[in-house]
Amino acid sequence: MTWVKSAYRILNKPGALTMDEFKQITSHPEKGATILSHISWLEDVVPVVLAHHERYDGRGYPRGLRGEEIPLLSRILAVADAFDAMTSDRSYRKALPVPVAINELKRHAGGQFDPRVVEAFMRILGEYKGEEEE
Repeated sequence: MTWVKSAYRILNKPGALTMDEFKQITSHPEKGATILSHISWLEDVVPVVLAHHERYDGRGYPRGLRGEEIPLLSRILAVADAFDAMTSDRSYRKALPVPVAINELKRHAGGQFDPRVVEAFMRILGEYKGEEEE
């Protein structure tokens, strides 16, 4: 579990990451997929975990998949994870207000995120908050 402790320390450090720390953090989709691949009842989750940091525009990691090459559940997880990360306090910054996080998701739709997933997320978020669709 040394990698887990090291990753936790890196994720909670207050300053910028070094190149070595960044490399270690960006290896987590592969490490997670490897761990889950040994659990037979989670075999369907392995490709989702492996691709959850791929970007819709192909500039993600670890394999540089783009668009529909990325499993749909990975594209959904990417939006949910980004929203959670932006709206949660971190050691290096305070949580962003929800409207700011929403604007960031919209701004990166078609680049970092699948625009259809962002649109669906906005509809669900609006319904949750009891708002009308735009």
